[in-house]
Amino acid sequence: MKVTGALEPFLPFCRRLAPGRLAGLSLALLKSTALEAAILAGHLLLYPTGLTPERRPPVPPEPSAEPGGTARLPVRAAPPVVLLHGFIDNRSVFVLLRRALAQHGGQRVESLNYSPLTCDIRTAAELLGRHIEEICERTGSGQVDIVGHSLGGLIARFYVQCLGGDLRVRTLVTLGTPHAGTRAVPLADAHPIVRQMRPGSRVIEELARPAPGCRTRFVSFWSDLDSVMEPVETARIDHPDLMATNVRVTGIGHLALPVHPAVATGIRQALDETHPKERAAGGLTVA
Repeated sequence: MKVTGALEPFLPFCRRLAPGRLAGLSLALLKSTALEAAILAGHLLLYPTGLTPERRPPVPPEPSAEPGGTARLPVRAAPPVVLLHGFIDNRSVFVLLRRALAQHGGQRVESLNYSPLTCDIRTAAELLGRHIEEICERTGSGQVDIVGHSLGGLIARFYVQCLGGDLRVRTLVTLGTPHAGTRAVPLADAHPIVRQMRPGSRVIEELARPAPGCRTRFVSFWSDLDSVMEPVETARIDHPDLMATNVRVTGIGHLALPVHPAVATGIRQALDETHPKERAAGGLTVA
């Protein structure tokens, strides 16, 4: 029987349920789908809280001594962490991750919003660069770390790799980012920024060009059950000039990556490591 064009968006999902893989994937896929649905419901409730820009509290002074003259122990010197959301999303997606990073201590965490009407990754990357310059000036830090979910990771990578952002970004952590382009949801091609996330787009081709001397460290978390990445391996960074670590996450989907506590722990470890080692062969099993 001929498959009609109306079924094409569901073909990647159907291929994952082929008889040869059904036994091994069915339970994990069922759990992942249920978790994605729960996360989506919760995120829809929180979404309005993230529509407005985040308030920027003043940087508190660092007293050199406790009352009574006792010297205070030095605080761990670490760059601020900038959180950058994905397509048609906002900073509310990072509520749990932000809390986890803040509780870890020693780092300032800020969430940025870019307009849902953004139609060009290059323009968004330029805007990100201006935000980072403001953060560095305000905090007195020469560098930042960035955690980007989905499209947010691609915007941050373009800034780092193509706009000289490797001077400012120490570590870039990406969560479910289509580094090589994704073929999922072909009906979304009406949006210009979705077309830029397709394999072979000019943006993807620019990111594949040589990047000798890039100083930023990259850590990419990719999930074997990420239905937004087609194929799922597109969320890996495979570039000979980049210092990249790929961390495979097993058992959760796209929406769970910035929410799951095990991934948050992995992100904290990635930001703590001075020279992260390749962990692609191991990864995280979270469900």
